[in-house]
Amino acid sequence: MMIVFYITLFLLFGYGWLMEYYRRAWNQIPGWTPPALDRIAPGTRISVIIPARNEEDNIGACIQSILQQTYPKDLLEIIVVNDHSSDQTTEIVNGFGSPQIRLLNLEEYIPEGKSRSHKKKAIEIAVTAASGTLIITTDADCRAPSQWISAMEDYYVSKKAVFIAAPVRISGNGSLLSVFQSLDFITLQGITGASVFKHLYSMCNGANLGYEKKAFAEVEGFKGIDAVASGDDMLLMHKIERKFPLRTFFLKTREAIVETGPVQSWGHFLQQRIRWSSKADKYDDKKIFFTLLFVYLLNLGLLVLLVASFWNIAWLYLFGILTGIKTVLEFSFVRKVAIFFEQGHLMKYFPFLQPLHIVYIVMAGLLGKIMPYRWKDRTIGS
Repeated sequence: MMIVFYITLFLLFGYGWLMEYYRRAWNQIPGWTPPALDRIAPGTRISVIIPARNEEDNIGACIQSILQQTYPKDLLEIIVVNDHSSDQTTEIVNGFGSPQIRLLNLEEYIPEGKSRSHKKKAIEIAVTAASGTLIITTDADCRAPSQWISAMEDYYVSKKAVFIAAPVRISGNGSLLSVFQSLDFITLQGITGASVFKHLYSMCNGANLGYEKKAFAEVEGFKGIDAVASGDDMLLMHKIERKFPLRTFFLKTREAIVETGPVQSWGHFLQQRIRWSSKADKYDDKKIFFTLLFVYLLNLGLLVLLVASFWNIAWLYLFGILTGIKTVLEFSFVRKVAIFFEQGHLMKYFPFLQPLHIVYIVMAGLLGKIMPYRWKDRTIGS
C-alpha cells in the first residue's frame, strides 16, 4: 500500500503544476466587452440550432430568450430540430408562430434508433438547411442573456474566428446535488477556457458554440466521428482546429454565458458524466486522453487509500493529507473561475465535497468504458 501512497504523492506534484498552468492561462484570457447597442449595424446572418427531444418543460423558455436578443431580427433565424419527441415539444415550438423559427423533424430523415448519434445527425441536417454564415448551437434546456448573439457575432468578426467556445453556467437551487454539479462544471469551464486559449487541446460544450458554416463543410461535418454517440462539440472542434490552426477561441465575457439547470437526481448526473467520459479514448488529440488518464490515476490512488482505511485507520490520515494538498492546489484556480461565473459563494463548500468528487471521478471514468448509459430516454452502448 505504501507504493500507492508514493505514486499518488508523485502524481500530486504533477497535478500542482497542471493546476498552476490552468490558473495562469485563465487569468491571461482577455476579457471581451460586448459591442455598444449604437454601433455600426452588424451584417452577419446567424442561424441558432437547437436539437430537442422531449423538452416540453424547457424549449419555450429557451426560444423566448433567443427571441429577446438585441441582435437584428432580420439577420437571425432559429432552427429547432425535433428528435423524435413524444411530448408537446413540437406544439410549443409551433405555438410561437414566429417567422424567425423553423422546425425540422428528424424522423423525416432517419427512423428512431437507426443512428448511434441522433444529436449529431440533427445538427448536420440543421446546418445544411441553415441560411446563416455563422452557426450557433445551444441546448433546449438553456437560456441565453440578451446580448449573447451580439457578443458572439462581434467576437467572430473581430477575431476572424472559425470556431468559438463560449461559457456555460449551471444555475443552482441550493441542494447538495446542484452545488456539487455547479462546482464540478465551474472547474470544467475553467479548464476549457485555459486550454482553448493556449491551444493546448480542444475543449468546449455544445450548449454554447459558434462556428462558420463554411468551416463545418470544409471538415465534412461529423464524418469520421459519427459512430461516436457523443462528441458533437469537442470532436468537431478538434477537426476544425486541425484544419484552421489558431482560429479557435474562448469567448470570456459574462454577456455570453448561457445558463442551464442542474440534473434532478444523482442517477441522472452519473449517467450524464458516464456519457461524457465514454468518449475519452475517441479523441485524435491524445493530449486530452493522457491528461484525463493522469487525473484519473491520481483520483484512483486517493480512492484506494480511502478504501484501505477500512482495514487500517492510518491510511485515512494519509488520505486526508493528500486530499488536503489536492484541495489547496485546485482552490485558487477554481475560485477565479467561480468569480467570473458569479458563483464565488459556492467555494465555501469546495473542500468538503472533495471526497465525493474523488469517488465520482473514478466511478464515472470506469463505468464510461464498461457499461451502456441512458440519454434522452435512449440506452446507448459504451
